Amino acid sequence: MHSNVTVDPIMTAMAEPRSVKASAPQRTIGFVTASSIVIANIIGTGIFTSLGFQLADIQSGFPLLMLWIIGGIAALCGALCYSELSAALPRSGGEYHFLSQIYHPALGFMAGFVSATVGFAAPVALAAMAFGKYFESVFGVGSPVVLSFVVVWVVAVFHLGNLRIGSTFQNLSTLVKLLLIGALIAAGFFVPSKQPISFLPVTGDTMSIFSGPFAIALVYVMYSYSGWNAASYITSEIKRPEKNVPRSLLAGTSLVIVIYVLLNAIFLATTPVGELKGQLEVALIAGKHIFGSTGGRAAGAVICLGLISSISSMTWIGPRVTMSMGEDHWLLRLLGRKNTHGVPTNAIVLQLLIVNLLLLTRSFEDVVRYTQFSLLICSLLAVLGVVVLRFTNPKITRPYRVWAYPIPPVLFSVITIWMMYYLLRWHTPESMAGLGTALFGLLLYFCAGKRFRRSE
Repeated sequence: MHSNVTVDPIMTAMAEPRSVKASAPQRTIGFVTASSIVIANIIGTGIFTSLGFQLADIQSGFPLLMLWIIGGIAALCGALCYSELSAALPRSGGEYHFLSQIYHPALGFMAGFVSATVGFAAPVALAAMAFGKYFESVFGVGSPVVLSFVVVWVVAVFHLGNLRIGSTFQNLSTLVKLLLIGALIAAGFFVPSKQPISFLPVTGDTMSIFSGPFAIALVYVMYSYSGWNAASYITSEIKRPEKNVPRSLLAGTSLVIVIYVLLNAIFLATTPVGELKGQLEVALIAGKHIFGSTGGRAAGAVICLGLISSISSMTWIGPRVTMSMGEDHWLLRLLGRKNTHGVPTNAIVLQLLIVNLLLLTRSFEDVVRYTQFSLLICSLLAVLGVVVLRFTNPKITRPYRVWAYPIPPVLFSVITIWMMYYLLRWHTPESMAGLGTALFGLLLYFCAGKRFRRSE
């Protein structure tokens, strides 16, 4: 789930009819295919929007690149942990299922509530904000704020009418996005005018890496890596999971780290830092320096296409997760209703309202911090659940066990708590809003009281 623009397959599973879970999936996915799925799930549009906000407090090349390496390591550790959980507790639902089984159904409901609301509404809002900025910069018309509202309303109307952009468009836009990344990296090496920036460590870089600004900048990096959790849910369909799961996660994530480091290095080496700092449309700005004005606009247009695709897929899948919870819990029963075409109209409208509220903030940074704080709570509890489950149920069948245990869960937890500490300390309103969203989910659970019916 979460704050990137890729679709999380576990959320798709949550929206499936209850009868689907009865059939055990066949193990048909090999190492290469699994690695490709990992790459496709992680690479979203966060890589095209994050650098400008990292430059607000960090300008040295080495720590800027270390952000992407450390973020990738954290993503890999999290994915390895989720793989053990999904192998040991093989049922659809993600954190919704994991936390219910490991801790208490209340925490599972909380995680499901966060996923069904913030987990999809926020990425839609972030993609819409980025679309508005890119569209206005590429075509020179319209207000970014108005454009962001227009795109989410138009897409929502399509989905309310039982029409959605097909998977072919989704796959094509993903392929074009990957080709664009490759073109930016390849062409960047041949741009004659390089900027005076060094990627080797200099005095003060070590202190910078352990600083609060680095921890906050890492939040944007984790937004760009989100999708790592989705990759781990294919464990039950992978051949020889005990070997191919960690290998595919390691290979796929390592390749993404290389891509992210190279692309950011190209951005920094070809484009003045002053032009990128605080800007959302960093790929468009850098693209103009790499390809020229026309080529840069073409790159921006490709990103606009990918953003529409992301908004559409999130608008389709998100309300169906909410509908699933509405069918399971009486307190949310209004959200479980569908029209004659099977469209969860109430859930779509609710998500649209949440998206509009987030758009009214007009702040990409605030929405990222708010979203990431609430989602980090759920992922932290899930990763710690690997350790808890080892103690509480050591005899449970585990087709896959975390490599180098307990290093991955400990490393992920330390990095996550570090980010959450500085988010709470330096960006208290957004962090408290994220915490409040999670606590509201808990409140809903206990309000249901004895009428709460746990999903079978």
